[in-house]
Amino acid sequence: MTAPSFDTVVRGGTIVTAADVYQADIGITDGKIVAIGRDLQEAATTIDATGLLVMPGGIDSHVHIAQPSGEGIVMADDFESGTRSALLGGNTTVMPFCLQQKGDTLREALKGYHALAEGNCFTDISFHMIVSDPTPHVLGQEMPALAEEGYTSIKVFMTYEGLRLRDDEILATLDAAKRSRQVVLVHCENEDAIRYLIGRREADGDTAPYHHATSRPIAAEREATHRALSLAEIVDTPIVIVHVSNREAMEEISRARLRGQKIAGETCPQYLVLTADDLDLEDFEGAKFVCSPPPRDKESQDACWSGLENGVFDLYSSDHCPFRFDDPGGKKTEKGMQSFRWIPNGIPGVATRLPILFSEGVKTGRIDLNRFVALTSTNHAKLYGLYPQKGTIAVGSDADLTLWDPELRKTITNDDLGHGADYTPYEGMEVTGWPVKVLLRGDLVMEKGAPVLGKGRGRYLPRKRSNLINGETSL
Repeated sequence: MTAPSFDTVVRGGTIVTAADVYQADIGITDGKIVAIGRDLQEAATTIDATGLLVMPGGIDSHVHIAQPSGEGIVMADDFESGTRSALLGGNTTVMPFCLQQKGDTLREALKGYHALAEGNCFTDISFHMIVSDPTPHVLGQEMPALAEEGYTSIKVFMTYEGLRLRDDEILATLDAAKRSRQVVLVHCENEDAIRYLIGRREADGDTAPYHHATSRPIAAEREATHRALSLAEIVDTPIVIVHVSNREAMEEISRARLRGQKIAGETCPQYLVLTADDLDLEDFEGAKFVCSPPPRDKESQDACWSGLENGVFDLYSSDHCPFRFDDPGGKKTEKGMQSFRWIPNGIPGVATRLPILFSEGVKTGRIDLNRFVALTSTNHAKLYGLYPQKGTIAVGSDADLTLWDPELRKTITNDDLGHGADYTPYEGMEVTGWPVKVLLRGDLVMEKGAPVLGKGRGRYLPRKRSNLINGETSL
């Protein structure tokens, strides 16, 4: 008896990549795509994709999982629940942050995070390293060595006491990243301005969750974006401006590109469908929407949509940072109930990232299918050194596939999302388009809203250098 030519054939679907839309079958062997064509036969397993879009698995390159968040505060997701939620939302790879705490080395931080992730992941993962203590040892020895081992991205903060770096520390970190050929992500908000405004609000008795937004104005983000870009220009190294929320910060990115800087820009669903008014709810309900930068206004929403359409933004990520709401270790921390200053910053969103952009972007005609795939998968793989192993459908790539029903209508409810939070900020939102099956390296791992295989299927992914580091000016 002749052995089957393929382990699996995905048959009859419409393949969508960042460049093409066409009908074909996909042949998979040993976790890799080995053939793309019509009427592929002789497979041990056949998956019928008739009427479905077949897209590269989603890559969410901005998620926070099991991250220390302050005394008495517990993040809602560990690696099991966080990657399960990502899988249910059509993702096959997520990139959490590995936080270096003051006094620790990067290797100590990585050892702890790897231990938490090992054997617990439903998706593949890869870490960005947060540098909070840029000692000479970290900059001169650890960063170059870790870059050679596949840790090719780091993040720095311009806000949050205990995390933020001074300008000279940011310059030193950017310069070290240039030498080790790592790309740097930057959280851009002016901490001094924010601390001043927090003090003013509290002095006036304005302590409700809504004033989280008023104490972090657009100007504080715009100024920090300009400063981050200026510091990167001084040492001539690429950076990624993450979770951009408004037109003014977008304009800083555009102007820097005109000067020839290598930059990637990112926005998130909260800046497309939420506003600061969502923080202005009774009974502390506004705390569910507290994140940084905060959601803005309708004009800023429109600007961010334009940025996705016209190329200011290369990446669309969730910034998934989940805390439970009705929990003293979450949003309702004792101090947080007294002032917005202490409410844990962050909202869940890894499962709803793709459906929101498909429904509000593709189905409304704002973006096409190719742009959807680029923003949610391909560009992430290119920017962070995973392409073409991930982020595309091509012979030789990992068989990470999301089968998508473009007409399936659903109402978002927290019960369907599989994360550890007790709420979703998108509760009740009606969307059209939802993932119905997911393959990770050729294995069917999600079907009909539930994992098919248990945890532990996910692997850690060492990465190559970013395409920006390798001389390209854009994605």
